[in-house]
Amino acid sequence: MSIKTGQELRRPLMAVAACRHYPPAQIIRDLMRLHKASNETPNVLTAETIRKGRHDEDVFQASSASDLFKQLDI
Repeated sequence: MSIKTGQELRRPLMAVAACRHYPPAQIIRDLMRLHKASNETPNVLTAETIRKGRHDEDVFQASSASDLFKQLDI
């Protein structure tokens, strides 16, 4: 992968990398991972479960794992 940047981005990146003894490519990979993680969306089932939980739908109260499994018929 090639990334084209202007000097206004490259110089500060190189300075930070040199100061921290950290490869510039690793900084870019870390930023890419952060970007990916912040933009991931849950799958349909997870999104629906989150929505229901926020609206107190299909919420189970249990005193223990065994109690919860019993309520869920597991």
